[in-house]
Amino acid sequence: MTVASSASTTAESAPDTVENALLGGKVRLLQAPDGYRAGVDAALLAAAVPARPGQRVLEAGCGVGAVLMQIAARRPGAVLTGVERDPVAASLAVRNGALNAVADRVEAVAADIADGFAGLDRQRFDWAVSNPPFFDDEAALRAPAPAKRGAWIADDGLGSWIDFLVSGARDGGRIVVIHRADRLADLLALLGPRCGSFAIRPVQPHADQPAKRVLVHAVRSGRAPLRLLPALVLHDRSGAKHTPQAEAILRGEADLDWS
Repeated sequence: MTVASSASTTAESAPDTVENALLGGKVRLLQAPDGYRAGVDAALLAAAVPARPGQRVLEAGCGVGAVLMQIAARRPGAVLTGVERDPVAASLAVRNGALNAVADRVEAVAADIADGFAGLDRQRFDWAVSNPPFFDDEAALRAPAPAKRGAWIADDGLGSWIDFLVSGARDGGRIVVIHRADRLADLLALLGPRCGSFAIRPVQPHADQPAKRVLVHAVRSGRAPLRLLPALVLHDRSGAKHTPQAEAILRGEADLDWS
C-alpha cells in the first residue's frame, strides 16, 4: 500500500491525459484518453453522499478521482480518502486533487480492495461509498478493452467490495453503492448481516422503462425498516438531454437525499 504523491503536472503538459469538466464546470478532471471514463454513475454517487463538515468519506475503487472531486466540490467540509489498485489511476487522482485545490483534504491510496480494509491502517469512516465493477465473470459480457477491464470486472467478486465498505464504516456509519438494478438482491444479501436501515432509489432511463441502476444506502448496525424511495428518471420525451431533476443533479445544483 502506498499513498500517491502530489504532482503539479497540468493537462497542457501531460499528453497522456485529457481534461474534462464535471458538475457544470465546477470540477476539472484529468483522465486517460483511453480506458474507462467517468460518467453519470459517478455523478449520481457523489450526489448521494451528503457528508457534513468534518465527516470522513472512504471511496473504494476511486479511479482517477471523479467521485472524490465531485463530493469535495459539493461538500467543502468533508475529508476524503480514495482507494485504487491501479497506481497510475491513483496518481491521477492526486493530480486531480491539486488541480481542484482540494489536496489538503483528499488523498488517494494505491491499494487493492481484495486485501481488506484492515491493511489501510485507517480509523473507520463516517461514509463508505463505491461504484463497484458491474461484472464478476468476464464470460458475462463481450471482453472489455484491456484499459477498461479493471472498471468492469470485479476479480474477487462483489462480496469483497461490500466487505471492504462495511469494514471501513464505523458503527452508525453510512454505506452508499450504485450498481446494476439486477444485482439489488445480491447487494442486500451481502450488506444484510452487518447493516440495516436500507434506502433504495431506482434510477430509470425513462419513466416507462425499468430501472437499470440502483442507489443503495445502508447504515452499519442500523435497524430501521427498509424504504423504497421514488425513482430518479434520467430522460423524458421532450428532446432535452436529461429531465430537469437529473440535469440539476448532474450540474451540482441539487442532491440525491435519503429522506
